[in-house]
Amino acid sequence: MARRIIEDLLKREYITSEIDKEELINITAEILLDELMVEDRLNAEVREILKQFEDEIENKRLDYKRLFDLTKQKLVRERNLIL
Repeated sequence: MARRIIEDLLKREYITSEIDKEELINITAEILLDELMVEDRLNAEVREILKQFEDEIENKRLDYKRLFDLTKQKLVRERNLIL
């Protein structure tokens, strides 16, 4: 995907590069991967937060999915994330 993006941008002359095209593609791939992993890292963090309240969630028979979604939404708002 990074290769197609960079090649298209260069071909259309939307960008110019002072570095080697392959290096630019690699940097772009890293950025894309990092952005795609934001939600995975957030989900893991929400699971860790809810793990601290595991007993209370079980004892009160709370809806884990709902708590997960609400916690995730709160973190997204607080951090101004775009998923």
